[in-house]
Amino acid sequence: MIIIQDKIVSDELVEEQFLCNLDACKGACCWEGDAGAPLEEEELALLKETYPTVSRYLSPAGRAAIASQGLYLIDDEDGEYRTPLIDDAPCAYMTLDNTGKAQCGIEQAWQAGDISFRKPISCHLYPIRITKNLSTNFEALNYDRWDICAAACTKGKAAKLPVYRFAKEALIRKYGADFYDELDQYAKHISTEKE
Repeated sequence: MIIIQDKIVSDELVEEQFLCNLDACKGACCWEGDAGAPLEEEELALLKETYPTVSRYLSPAGRAAIASQGLYLIDDEDGEYRTPLIDDAPCAYMTLDNTGKAQCGIEQAWQAGDISFRKPISCHLYPIRITKNLSTNFEALNYDRWDICAAACTKGKAAKLPVYRFAKEALIRKYGADFYDELDQYAKHISTEKE
């Protein structure tokens, strides 16, 4: 573990490689698991503001799930805000393209220039997960290993792309360019020491 600014960062973000391989997994992270995507408190207002536009990009089942559960819910186990699910499976904001790959309806609206909110930061950062300790006010960034991402690990190794570089845009969106630059400098320093 290292500390960048006031964040605890797992060494795995530098040491492990990752590059999404949507041709292999079809975006299974959008429909696998037993809970929706984590949401930050400030994202709740963004969902409320953008939903009238985003809803046009969603499937009928997604719109129905949101109509019955709400734009977000609170997880009973960890108290985190999360996206609702369709029948305890796919994220209500997920759609499928004509090849069967998962897409985010929120991101589709953003790509079309209809909204300024790209998608939940937890989705943008994946496979990095943030754990917050409210008593110490620390955040820890960890690499989330999931068997559905095996092809992404293989592709990342072939490209020699560390997890943190794969998530560069999301890390800058969340913490700023200075944070990313410090992490990158640390990674380069460690790489030089190993040579």
